[in-house]
Amino acid sequence: MSEEKKVAANEPKAAREPEVVWNDANMKSIYVNATNVVAGREEVMMLLGVNRVWKMNQEKVDVDIAERVVMTPFTAKRLAIMLGATLKAYEAKYGKIEIGLPENKNA
Repeated sequence: MSEEKKVAANEPKAAREPEVVWNDANMKSIYVNATNVVAGREEVMMLLGVNRVWKMNQEKVDVDIAERVVMTPFTAKRLAIMLGATLKAYEAKYGKIEIGLPENKNA
């Protein structure tokens, strides 16, 4: 038995990380190409949808909202960290993703 396993076995049950089991029985997949995020003190809300722009330089863009995801600020922070790490790995493998915004030199 390794030293880590010995320590983990001796830890109180409450101190151990729980096993996470992902149940995909009711999962659905959607495609989105438009997002917006708004926040209040106690929740962060992501709007996910599909924009119906077929031509460049339109004056109006219609977005069909497919899902609204509401979460706590703590969950939103964990999501932001996971998304950042995933995109960093993606760009390391496939190259920089250009989205047409000026680069933030302070970041």
